[in-house]
Order: sequence, then structure tokens, then C-alpha cells
Amino acid sequence: MLKVTLNDVKKAQETIKGVVKETPVLESKTLSEMTGANVFYKCENLQKTGSFKVRGAVNTIANLTEEQKANGVIASSAGNHAQGVALGAQMTGIKATIVMPATAPLAKVSATRGYGAEVVLNGEVYDDAYAKAVEIQKETGATFIHPFNNEYVMAGQGTISLEIFEQLNNEVDTILCPIGGGGIIAGVAVAAKALNPNVKIVGVQTANIPSMQESVKNGKVTTAFHAATIADGIAVKTPGDDTFEIIKELVDQVITVTEEEIAQGMLFLLEHQKIVSEGAGAVSTAALLSKKYQPASGEKVVCIVSGGNVDVNTLYRVIGAGLAKEGRRYSFSTIMTDKPGGFLQLIKIISENNANILNANQTRLSSGGAIGKQSAEFILETFDHDHIAKIKSEIEAAGFKVTEL
Repeated sequence: MLKVTLNDVKKAQETIKGVVKETPVLESKTLSEMTGANVFYKCENLQKTGSFKVRGAVNTIANLTEEQKANGVIASSAGNHAQGVALGAQMTGIKATIVMPATAPLAKVSATRGYGAEVVLNGEVYDDAYAKAVEIQKETGATFIHPFNNEYVMAGQGTISLEIFEQLNNEVDTILCPIGGGGIIAGVAVAAKALNPNVKIVGVQTANIPSMQESVKNGKVTTAFHAATIADGIAVKTPGDDTFEIIKELVDQVITVTEEEIAQGMLFLLEHQKIVSEGAGAVSTAALLSKKYQPASGEKVVCIVSGGNVDVNTLYRVIGAGLAKEGRRYSFSTIMTDKPGGFLQLIKIISENNANILNANQTRLSSGGAIGKQSAEFILETFDHDHIAKIKSEIEAAGFKVTEL
């Protein structure tokens, strides 16, 4: 029997009413035209604290006993649960300690401190922060609020489904939802399947940390980690056992997207929807753009944008990666003979092909067989991959060897 029911989710909705915002559902005409489906965004990036996590955190704190509140609360988080717990604790007047990975975006760390919580930084991913939080909890006796493996948390996150169904008049075919530890998709799946057993729930993870996909494949909770990810909000190496049981029963499919695809999703949301999304919030869009999930014609698809707490420096790098993925930014180097006119010849080819030079650097080489040669590096603003291919072809036809950077 599942630990969370539709009734639990409805109770959570009453509990968090007045604290948590009902976030908008926006139609994406561009993505709808690209896919042939009817695509909508559930904008949890516009939620208080900039993420859905406040729903579960506030619901959990509201259900603590007076003794638990007196002991204060402690949580581990990649950043968004941290802010939710910190806000809930501040509103209740209790002490909060949050352990976050040292790699957490500075914006999330600063925001958490801004809500009055004590922040401890430890490790590279959520799991490292969790281990430290457990250690501190044993020393202090504070009440631990798990970010996903907690029935009140899952019920709180499930209120997203209640809003989606109400806002779309119960006309929902598919919900694309991020997965890290599994808290949001577990709650969303419980509520959505109870309202309509035929609705399809599709989870999306980063391919760098496909822990829930591996768990579903193996039929048991499995740890998986390949590399760090820009989707820090879902950087969980070992998912929850309670969330896994719900996902195993109610989630129809779990897919993964690459870092480049996530960056492209973030760029698409920013450029076409005017939505600022963090990496975790963009994975559902990445699933559609990459065609990892291909909806049927006319299928009503809701992409949950789980959060918008992205560090500006990270966003800058992600935009660059997204532009490169789409062929709208091109970086290359070449070697030319150290004589007048070579650099000008390159610039002329680039200019005649209507590419914009963002950066150009010319350096005289002076070692080994490079005597009499010069190196030139360019970063160009281009239209697409065909445009890049034409520029590259003409440069090579002029006798320059192109090395892509």
C-alpha cells in the first residue's frame, strides 16, 4: 500500500493555502508547433522561494509536534528544499540548520541564509550534504526534514497536480516531471493517477546521475553517478526507497537527457517563453526538444518547470553551451603563415558569410616547428549548423586548417 494518498494531498493543499502560491500554467505555442502536441508549462519557478520545494517543506513543518518544533529542524538540500525549510521555519519561529553541497549555487546559499537559517556546506552532491546533516542531527537532536523520502513532503508536492487539473479543466494527457530523489514526481503521480488513471506520468533525469532510471531498471533502489550536472536540483545519487515504491507503481516511463540538452532547454525557455529556469526545471523541456519523449498529435502535455533558482554565472555559461548546441555560436582556431594579410583574409571570409565576430585573438608562435607561424582563435555568432559548415568550408578552401574549440 502506498504511503501517500489523494486524501493526503488534499489535506496538504488546505494546510499550505495562504502560504504557497498557485502558480500559473502557460501554453507554449512554439513547442506545440514543433511537436504537434498541446504543450503547457506549470511554472513552479514563480513559486515562493523560486521552487516547488516550499510546498512539501511547509506542509511537513505544519505537521510537526510541539516537541519537534522546540528541537529546531535540520535538512539537507541542493538548495531549493533548503529555502523551503528555511522559510517554513522562519514563519513558525523555529531554528533551522541546512546542510548544502559546497557546489550549491551561491544564489541558493544566500537566499537560504536570507530566510534566517544556519547554512553548513559539505561535499559535492546532495548525498554528501545528507550524510553531514545526519551527523549534525545526532549531535543536536534537531528534527530532520527529508527533502523527498517523507510522506508530508510528497503530499505537499502532489498539490501541483491538483492545480494542474483544475487549471486545465481536467484535460491532461501527460505530465513531464523532473526526478532527483523522487519527491515531486511521487506526489504528482499519486494525485494525478487518482484523478485520472489514464494520465501518463513521465519522469526526466540527467544522464549524468540516472539513479531513479537505474533503480526502476533493476527493480530496487540503486546508486548511480557518472559526473556532476548543471541540474543541481536533481543531483541525487541514491533516490528514496519510499519514493521508489510509488514511482515503480505509478510512473509510466523514466528517461534521461544530456547536459547539452538541458542547456538547450534552459535557453529555449528563456528565449521563447521568457521563463528563467534552473537546470532541473528545464529537463522536461529538454525531453521534448531532444525528442527523447515524442508526444502524439494533439496530446495535451504539461512540463513542470520545477524551479528558477539559477546562479547568474551558471546561466551565462549555460546560454553559451545552448547557443553552441544550436549552431548559433562557433569557436575555432587555425594556424597561418606569419606574413601580412593572413589575419585580414580570415576576417574577410567571415564577414562575407555574414557571421559576427564576438572575439578574435592572434598570437605569434615561437617554439619548435612553429617558427614563422601564427595562431588565430575566433568565437563567432552564427545562424545555424549549415552556416557554420559553409564558413568552415571556405576557410579550409583558402588553405587554413580549422580546429574546432
